[in-house]
Amino acid sequence: MDDQDIKLSVHLSLPEWMSGFVSDLKESYPSDEDKMRMVLDLAIRNVEESTGGPFGAAIFDTQSHQVISLGVNRVVPLNNSTAHAEMMAFMLAQQRLQRFRLDTEDHDFVLVTSAQPCAMCYGACPWAGINRVVIGARREDVESLTEFDEGPMPADWIHGLKERGIAVSQDVLRQESRDVFNLYTNKKGTQY
Repeated sequence: MDDQDIKLSVHLSLPEWMSGFVSDLKESYPSDEDKMRMVLDLAIRNVEESTGGPFGAAIFDTQSHQVISLGVNRVVPLNNSTAHAEMMAFMLAQQRLQRFRLDTEDHDFVLVTSAQPCAMCYGACPWAGINRVVIGARREDVESLTEFDEGPMPADWIHGLKERGIAVSQDVLRQESRDVFNLYTNKKGTQY
């Protein structure tokens, strides 16, 4: 490899179909179930459009319940192992709000994700300034229904987040979340 092959920037993007999705967003999503349904719609569409893995995520303002950012898994199409739905949502929220830490003294944010965060996304939650995580499918659902490797996680990962001031709600529309992984497997999506 010579110096000409070394890249000095990276470009991550969401699929083109998401611009239409954004234009159809509601003003707010008041309940955890409302938020999760929207996130699952993202994950399903990502599978149906073959634009990435079966994961969706969104960041919401906890006071207004408005969407701050969206994310879908883009690992395979972007050839980037960090392009998980949660990471995409974190980066886009940080870009939109122009700060690396989302929460402030008077503002909290919730990450809603179609599946329990993997080791990388779990680690990013405190640094991103998330105050709450809402999860659909569990890690064991993802690993039993697909070949995805979710990475090493602490046994008491929920306690680890709570110690950092991050509340966790699990199993929100869990079966519907599991169904997205079945859809991906049935469509013979790339497993990694």
